[in-house]
Amino acid sequence: MFKVYKKFLLFLGITVFLCISASIVWSKSKVDFVEIKLLNNLDDERGFCIDIKGYKLKAKINRGLQAHTCYSYQGEVSVDQGFDANRFKYKQLFFPNFDVCVSSTSSKKPLSLNLIKCGNTQKFVFSEDNTIRLKNNMNLCLTVAKGNSRKGGGGSPTHLKRNLSMQTCNQQLSIYQTWGIRRFKEGKIFTEKISKFS
Repeated sequence: MFKVYKKFLLFLGITVFLCISASIVWSKSKVDFVEIKLLNNLDDERGFCIDIKGYKLKAKINRGLQAHTCYSYQGEVSVDQGFDANRFKYKQLFFPNFDVCVSSTSSKKPLSLNLIKCGNTQKFVFSEDNTIRLKNNMNLCLTVAKGNSRKGGGGSPTHLKRNLSMQTCNQQLSIYQTWGIRRFKEGKIFTEKISKFS
């Protein structure tokens, strides 16, 4: 009787383990991994993407965000530039590899951006004009800094970076305020305008 009970417990344990493993794999596969890219490449033909400061998996979420050379030229969306497009419908800018969302830090203009655990985070609206706006202040758009880019720490040619903030929406700043998304499918890269998610 004890042997039968022991086999049953072993079977039950293995079944639970397999269910949990399958659930983790399934949930990761549900992520629609994309980068958010400025539509105008400015002074870097690889383009600028929203990026966590730091380097890939070593990125430091407490340092906030920047616009940085898009890593997709390397053949995939990078972990520190990768958003889950499934969360756009909830008006969240969510980095699944770091389990954080983008939020604004203050009420001063221009608003800087930080990364916090998702929940009561700032909500963003993807507008028909391809701008990304604060839901509670539709006059503010996600904006890449004007002027010359600064050099980053790697890449060939050297990666470039710029500041990123929420500033007053302005048609004259459209090259710094209009965005698209890029994703890989079957080894090829596809670009879509952010307004698709409005």
